[in-house]
Amino acid sequence: MKNFQIALLSVMLLFLAACSMESPFVNNGSDNEGNIKIGLSISTMENPFFVTLHDTIVKEAEEQGMDIVTVNAQDDASVEISGIEDLIQQQVDILLINPTDSAAVSSAVQSANAADIPVITIDRSADEGEVETLITSDNISGGEMAAEFIAETVGEDANVVELQGIAGASATRERGEGFHNVAEEKLNVLVSQPANFDRTEGLTVMENTLQGYNDIDAVFAHNDEMALGAIEAIKATGKDIVVVGFDGVDDAIAAVEAGELTATVAQQPDLMGQEAINTVQEVFAGNNVNELIPVPLDLKTKE
Repeated sequence: MKNFQIALLSVMLLFLAACSMESPFVNNGSDNEGNIKIGLSISTMENPFFVTLHDTIVKEAEEQGMDIVTVNAQDDASVEISGIEDLIQQQVDILLINPTDSAAVSSAVQSANAADIPVITIDRSADEGEVETLITSDNISGGEMAAEFIAETVGEDANVVELQGIAGASATRERGEGFHNVAEEKLNVLVSQPANFDRTEGLTVMENTLQGYNDIDAVFAHNDEMALGAIEAIKATGKDIVVVGFDGVDDAIAAVEAGELTATVAQQPDLMGQEAINTVQEVFAGNNVNELIPVPLDLKTKE
């Protein structure tokens, strides 16, 4: 009997030792009665596009009986990384990341990889680390679409101002690349200036640009927020300048219908959110998913 008790105690000690060696960052599945626990990192909740993306993801997840925890990066790469690391420590089952900075977020993606947590990126990519898929619009095609529209509307060799997004974001690089693919042949780009996807910065940059150039024919902004800011600056001058945005948020669509914004290359954040939850289900079903899941674009102009 004594020998049996000693043997049993030895087994228990070995089991406890093995448990204590487990990394606190390794995902062991949801502790919420078997529900999938999603960690969502959203780049900002100050932009209507990302508010729609966030709200759709949360709604779709809850309808599917999934648990979801959200962190807001506030358009700050360091806040983003800290938030994702916190989600990893909470042992979420999967991460949905809408990066602020595609390069900076790479370290957080790699931390998730080390913890064996699948990662899906939305709207913007991660430069490094392994992801299941990127759900996004074809930003290069959208930039080309904007430049072609300006050339057709104003005429080739039109003088154009480009308002760029956040420097490290893949969307900035890709929308700019697509725009210049066409603009270098058909348009005269007077200035390309960052306004960081922000309406107030778009207003300020456009005010300064208008002071330096008298012959601006058109503006291409990498998102609608900057385009709407540019419109406010243009209104104060009384000039007639074509403005094209990107995203298709509600404020932009309303501005197009009112004849203030000439056009917007409309993404569909609600479809992105739906695709994100559909992809989560595919991943946990053990199905293969494509490295890129495209969401269609649509050029919105006044009817």
